[in-house]
Amino acid sequence: MIVAKSQGHGSYRAQSIRSWLHAFLISKKLPLHRYGQYHSSILNDEDFSDAIKLHLQSVSQKEGHFKAQDLVDFIASPEMQQRLDEAGIHKRSISVWTARRWLKRLDWRFGPRKNGMYVDGHEQEDVVAYHAAFVKRWLEEYEPRMVAYDNDGNPVKNPEGYVLEGKYRGQPFRIILVTHDESTFYANDRRKVGWLHKSATGKPQAKGEGESIMVSDFLTMEWGRLSHEDQEARLLFRAGKNRDGWFSSDDLLIQVDRAIDIFEAKTNGFAVALFLFDNAPSHQKRAADALSARKMVKNPKQGWTHHPGGPRMRNGQLPSGDTQEFYYLDDHSTMPGWFKGMEQILRERGLWRDGLLAQCPGFKCEAGRTDCCCRRILFLQPDFANQKSALEELVESRGRICDFYPKYHCELNFIEMYWGAAKFRYRITAKTSNIDEMEANVKACLDDFLLLMNLYRYANRAARFISAYHGGLTGADLNWVNKPYRGHRILPASMIAEVKASIEQFSAKK
Repeated sequence: MIVAKSQGHGSYRAQSIRSWLHAFLISKKLPLHRYGQYHSSILNDEDFSDAIKLHLQSVSQKEGHFKAQDLVDFIASPEMQQRLDEAGIHKRSISVWTARRWLKRLDWRFGPRKNGMYVDGHEQEDVVAYHAAFVKRWLEEYEPRMVAYDNDGNPVKNPEGYVLEGKYRGQPFRIILVTHDESTFYANDRRKVGWLHKSATGKPQAKGEGESIMVSDFLTMEWGRLSHEDQEARLLFRAGKNRDGWFSSDDLLIQVDRAIDIFEAKTNGFAVALFLFDNAPSHQKRAADALSARKMVKNPKQGWTHHPGGPRMRNGQLPSGDTQEFYYLDDHSTMPGWFKGMEQILRERGLWRDGLLAQCPGFKCEAGRTDCCCRRILFLQPDFANQKSALEELVESRGRICDFYPKYHCELNFIEMYWGAAKFRYRITAKTSNIDEMEANVKACLDDFLLLMNLYRYANRAARFISAYHGGLTGADLNWVNKPYRGHRILPASMIAEVKASIEQFSAKK
């Protein structure tokens, strides 16, 4: 005690000195201090922590979420109790508070979910079929004719020319992708988080989203936004009643026609444009005179057109390849200029049989039937089935290539990432007081130089998705694939095989 007090300590130090003396007398060795010699956490055991991660991922996939209590219950399971026993840990249960600390240590954070890639609708049969066909077209017909760039804009692959045949005969060899999309900016879409003093009080907020400006634009990797000298492909549209009205498919056709003019002026014929659009219904709208059996009547009818007051339907094509007119000649003895009706159209094609109805009730034909009613038969005729949209007809009539992204696969269109980055910049700008100021603000955000420099990264990210889909991965597996290979445009085959093996292993353990 005297020694302890001389060092400024109390009875606890005196007891320690006594125990050290006894230890020395027994072992003849001086005791060593244990500074820095702390017990390591069981979470440092990779097998132990991986078992926790795998279990929580399984619970999350099944339930949509997990709780800290799920970790408590898992630690109490026989499997984990055995692991703790083998590690020499005597306390084999944890509290909810400990579970929360462990979750934080394992890089989980409690909070609202981040929005990721949407996968709803990916597995629909028609979507899967179109998606596979699109990926095949991209890899076999489009990409071999494109220049590939790295994330800094340096060319890494130049296309090797070959003779173009079939529908591409006569085109320039090089393809330049021109991708299109539309997005809307709202006046009240402002930043909602920031540093606030604890004494700050709430301020009144504007109701609703406020005035809007819709932007319809085209992007390329080569030039950024599609423009040439004083010509601009971008369209800003103030949609709504008592404003510019509503953006229609006819407005898009006018804009696309102008975009093709700009592309031709910019390239002088050294490349052909591949115009890619999303698969929105407005983009699939057909011309007013396009072939369609949807509203056709069965019997002859005077003045019938697909759209009331619209033009006559264009001619079809007989199985022999000859032209088929759908209206009687104007000098017909009893029905001059009348629409022939589906029955007569089928008779001329040699497809009519007695007793055919105009359509099955509700047009809900029996699965697999191809000849159950007039409408179904015409729907499946080559000239009707291959009828193109007005947008596709316009682009191809001007010697360009037109295609559409698969439905529900916006991750393939790199302009979506451009919209997101532009809106991030827009939200942190000062609030504007009128629509003209707002429009100038939107333009400034869209024209940001650093934003346009990132287009190479956005395009390569979209290309990696296509590469992964071609390798057999699905949308739900791809969110994290882009992270370790963000510098690549094409995913290595070894990496795709590794991902597949990991997924199979995880599925087997569930």
